[in-house]
Amino acid sequence: MTQHASLSPERWVLFPPAQQLLMIANEMNRASKLLGPGDGDRLHSGYERILALADLTIRVTGRRAVRRELLRWRDLIAALEDEGVAVDQFHPEYAMGQLEISVAPTDPVGAADTTVLVRQTIRAMAARHGMRASFSPVVIAGHVGNGGHIHFSLWRDGKNVFDGGTGPYGMTQTGEAFVAGVLAELPALVAVGSPSVPSYLRLIPSHWAGAFACWGRENREAAIRFVTGMVGTRETAANTEVKCFDQSANPYLVAGALIAAGLAGVEKDLRLPDEVTIDPGGLSVDELSSRGIQRLPQSVEEALSHLEKSDVLRDAMGPMLFGPFAAVRRAEAEAFAGQEPEEIVAAHRWRY
Repeated sequence: MTQHASLSPERWVLFPPAQQLLMIANEMNRASKLLGPGDGDRLHSGYERILALADLTIRVTGRRAVRRELLRWRDLIAALEDEGVAVDQFHPEYAMGQLEISVAPTDPVGAADTTVLVRQTIRAMAARHGMRASFSPVVIAGHVGNGGHIHFSLWRDGKNVFDGGTGPYGMTQTGEAFVAGVLAELPALVAVGSPSVPSYLRLIPSHWAGAFACWGRENREAAIRFVTGMVGTRETAANTEVKCFDQSANPYLVAGALIAAGLAGVEKDLRLPDEVTIDPGGLSVDELSSRGIQRLPQSVEEALSHLEKSDVLRDAMGPMLFGPFAAVRRAEAEAFAGQEPEEIVAAHRWRY
């Protein structure tokens, strides 16, 4: 870890990147204590990167259009393979010029490292083709945005705890508790996973962004989507996806915060509420209230208020991360206060 060598050990100061890695290491140590001894392969995670290409003005749909764009990106797949990155999926998404790439899951730090590498490689390949790639939460105001969904599975003694149990869709007691812990902290987690001002132009109902704190099997409008996998593959494929995050987030902070929330659920032996099988955006306020479904924060300030009340995330981040993180995000919110969505989007389009 990076340290000020001139200081005595008891006064060593860790720079922010080391603080982030220390946060993940601390949470992984907690996982080992909670889950018992094993090979250390506790959590697998992977990010979906959704991006928009600047020079495309039509939606990439239809067999010919899809073939044209995917052929254009063969060298991207080749470059990633040369870098040791296994690409699981690469396909068009809903919005104009929008594509999605998913890579193989790995340990939390490895997944964060990979997402940084993939983004930089995409930018380089886009430039080679005379294009620019944007990972901003919203590229065009009023349109479907770019998500930064994270998938994770939890393993114990070499077995996936999201399968083979008696809980919802085969979750074990530990698996259900982990997901319930993430769900319980979700309003605060949004401050970490969707930390920018344009994040909340994306996080709106009925736009596949997961704007409500609820869970459901294969429910793409729920903030937490449980994926069982195909019959015959579930013992290895079952995983959970958090849909309300985007790529303005620091992937290392996201990993640490997500683990902390899940482990808090395991420690408390939490249970999941009733599954939501429909788009919660179609429910009335009274229906949402009766079902205990909460709309996620709609601004940076609202998300930070939840984060500041979360002992779980405050303790996991520690004062050297928590204080500066909250201060920077609050300052950014103040800087863009009162601006129109088009101005906010334009200011962030090439920042991410």
